Amino acid sequence: MGTYHQLFYQIVFGPKDRRPVINPAHDKDLYKFIWGVTKKNNCTLYQINGIEDHIHIASHIHPSICISDFVKDIKTASSRWMKECGMFPAFEGWQAGYGAFTYSNREKDMIIKYVKNQKTHHKKETFYDEFKRLLIENGIAFD
Repeated sequence: MGTYHQLFYQIVFGPKDRRPVINPAHDKDLYKFIWGVTKKNNCTLYQINGIEDHIHIASHIHPSICISDFVKDIKTASSRWMKECGMFPAFEGWQAGYGAFTYSNREKDMIIKYVKNQKTHHKKETFYDEFKRLLIENGIAFD
């Protein structure tokens, strides 16, 4: 019998101090870069999107990859690229932490749609309120 797995995550993080420095004119370039990092880690990126002060990633994580190493690799590589490419002049780096939430296969399409609609979603809900809601929905204590 083979090895079977389904490790579907929604990952959320933003720039240092939640500064709105992800230039919308170039966010697709950033998302393509992160897709490449995801692929290099033998993971599958289903959807990535965000606004100026944070991004969401809907991804399957290969079981050989630790979630913290996966996020660290994305943040390290994209931070270096963002500083070198010139498209994000105010970017100084990513925040230290992140949110990682697991979902079942039944919820996958809903999460992909949620991530895809981030720009519309944030016309109604702030990042702080969204993140607090995600923590509560996933039974995670926050301060």
